[in-house]
Amino acid sequence: MEELSNGKHQTIDTWDIVLKARSEKRFKSLDIIKGVFEDFFELHGDRCFGDDKSIIGGLAYLDGSPVTIISQQKGYDIQDKIERNYGMTYPEGYKKSLRLMKQAEKFNRPIICLVDTPGAYAGIEAEKRGQALCIGQNLYEMSLFHVPIISIIVGEGGSGGALGLTLANKIFMLENSIFSVVSPEGCASILWKDCSLAPKAAKLLKLTSDDTLKLGIIDKIIYENVEFKVLCDNIKNLLIKTLKEYKEMSPEEIYDDRNKKIRNIGIV
Repeated sequence: MEELSNGKHQTIDTWDIVLKARSEKRFKSLDIIKGVFEDFFELHGDRCFGDDKSIIGGLAYLDGSPVTIISQQKGYDIQDKIERNYGMTYPEGYKKSLRLMKQAEKFNRPIICLVDTPGAYAGIEAEKRGQALCIGQNLYEMSLFHVPIISIIVGEGGSGGALGLTLANKIFMLENSIFSVVSPEGCASILWKDCSLAPKAAKLLKLTSDDTLKLGIIDKIIYENVEFKVLCDNIKNLLIKTLKEYKEMSPEEIYDDRNKKIRNIGIV
């Protein structure tokens, strides 16, 4: 477990980290589900509109204990990417995730969120179906749950699209992931009307795992300088250790812990 938190990793340029987080060769949330959990059973649909394939959610076991998993999946080949909308979640995806979280609350299952999205889908059809409302509803409901919520930023943690799955008791980031209020390109376009200045914007946004840890946004960095199987083992051990701590807490204490976590973000 030491390599999860000892801070010993190679310092690289912020823009290089952005590129690593977005890399086609980077592992996806589904790879982590297969490598960390047992007997995953996917559940579909929001019971209102449809089944957003950018959200993979369902039930699984972690070290013999049941958990609910909600993950954002960008896709592998071009057809898969199109079907999953490149990880850009629709309103029905957030509704599906909330349905599964409410189910987890009912049956007292911890919630594990794996975040990997460039941002929530911003098309006109998403706006017509209440994109902002759905994200806001997730945030409101997640703040009320009495089961532990752990969110892990796997690749991109983009804007409100990521926020809708990160109102959690604990937020962990993989070393070469990013977590930001806006994409570097979007920031550069807004500030300087020039998206080619994205590398400059990336540095100012403080979006790396090191930056967000210093700002008190996340709780731990999971370092990646190991084989993927070892990385999955490290993630699994961290989750087991963290959930064991919450097993000793009452539902009200878990609720208060999340409330305190969110209110203290950014206080350094």
